[in-house]
Amino acid sequence: MRVYNFSAGPANLPLEVLEKAQKELVDYGQAGMSVMEMSHRSADFKEIMEDAKALLRKLMNIPDNYKILFLQGGASLQFAMVPLNLKKNGKADFINTGAWSKKAIKESKKVLDVNVIASSEDKTFSYIPEIDETKLQKDADFLHITQNNTIYGTRYTQLPDTGSVPVVADMSSCILSEEFDVTKYGIIYAGAQKNVGPAGVTIVIIREDLIGNAAESVPTMLNYETHSEADSMFNTPPTFAIYIAKLVFEWLDKNGGVKAMQKVNEEKAKMLYDYIDSSKMFSNPVTPKDRSMMNVTFVTGNEDLDAKFVKEAKAQGLCNLKGHRSVGGMRASIYNAMPKAGVEKLIAFMKEFEANN
Repeated sequence: MRVYNFSAGPANLPLEVLEKAQKELVDYGQAGMSVMEMSHRSADFKEIMEDAKALLRKLMNIPDNYKILFLQGGASLQFAMVPLNLKKNGKADFINTGAWSKKAIKESKKVLDVNVIASSEDKTFSYIPEIDETKLQKDADFLHITQNNTIYGTRYTQLPDTGSVPVVADMSSCILSEEFDVTKYGIIYAGAQKNVGPAGVTIVIIREDLIGNAAESVPTMLNYETHSEADSMFNTPPTFAIYIAKLVFEWLDKNGGVKAMQKVNEEKAKMLYDYIDSSKMFSNPVTPKDRSMMNVTFVTGNEDLDAKFVKEAKAQGLCNLKGHRSVGGMRASIYNAMPKAGVEKLIAFMKEFEANN
């Protein structure tokens, strides 16, 4: 029996995608072998790679002057690759909205002078800070944001105006969940294991003029130019993860694309937040205008009751609802693959739990 998996990542995948992968696992197409076994230089895999890129370009309306790279190392490696490749004047602006922002800041500090122009740490990252645009450095190499904050359940709904300074966004937990104007970003990067596919592949969408500027001292594998010139095949790419990502892109495309998915995601999030706001037991700590559509955090205010809730929910087939260890409470990650029925079942259980406790 499949459960409703509310894990923040690795997260649930569309059942249709898993079933197709299962069907093709032993023999892909007419290849007589699994995608896991085939050469990344083969015609079959090159077709998978090209289809994946073309579908992602269509789904996100990515302009021709942006390259799509399929890399490894997760978003965590991008924390280092971004400053190594974009270093020009030796300084960057950051907005600190949580644990992942802090990790990105730490890596950039090894390479650049980092200017944290705003932070929401004063209220446990429960809001997106207002930006004083006079604090933006006109000669910064980039401004970095974490578009959606998985742990705290916050997201950006508008970007600061940075002029000619490229905006770099970690979209690991919100890519493909809503429509984004790619032209407003210099680089978008995302670990796949939340909204795209299994862990192992990282998507990087990068404006072409930001490629080829790394210093000679930057290691070959950490240079975007290496991967751009080799079409993401400088070394063996994570072939199976790219294949699953392609199936997810096909599933999205077939179901109306990102616009249709955004509508469903807005409905799911509204249902859950509306119930939490009406509840006498549960509450959400996030400033309403900054609430994430993907990661809904909530608490009872009592740690023992929170633990009881998580345990009893699991028995009902509602799994991985425990909040991140740094903040506690509960978190329902309701990515694209979470059906509305899963959210409805969660709300029904929350009502029952509240009545009984």
